[in-house]
Amino acid sequence: MDTLSQFKDEFETEYQTTRKFLEAYPEGKNDYAPHEKSMKLMPLATHISEIFGWPDTILKTSEVDFANGDFQPKNLSTKEDLLQTLDENFKSAQESLGNAKEEDLNEYWALKNNGHEVAKWTKYGSIRHSLNQITHHRAQLGVYYRLNDIALPGSYGPTADQQSF
Repeated sequence: MDTLSQFKDEFETEYQTTRKFLEAYPEGKNDYAPHEKSMKLMPLATHISEIFGWPDTILKTSEVDFANGDFQPKNLSTKEDLLQTLDENFKSAQESLGNAKEEDLNEYWALKNNGHEVAKWTKYGSIRHSLNQITHHRAQLGVYYRLNDIALPGSYGPTADQQSF
């Protein structure tokens, strides 16, 4: 099985779907949150665009430690910023997946906070987790859009707003 090619294909599909969602991003709603415990709209959309860069980081490192500043979320403010970040991260992920070897996926990768291991998977599992995170957070974004009467593009099928996909 050529797992890396399959990952590239999956990221391509998720990229195309996510790009449609970010193209629908509503200007002027950056601070919208449906609940006080919910992430605000722009940080949520930023997070989604940044997840597309995770395969690059995962394949080039053995861990990320948040307390050490290994990752700092971007502070984006416009739809154009979101789309540019998404495009750049997708491109870097595709390049890294294209340059990797199947055996690289067997190595371990960890998320840490001040040296404490929060999660650890094989690099295969870490990249799979990234794909799951994209789907999860894009679904959240869809709820935010629905609550603001923003038409939802299709993901894996048509929506009430878009009967074709």
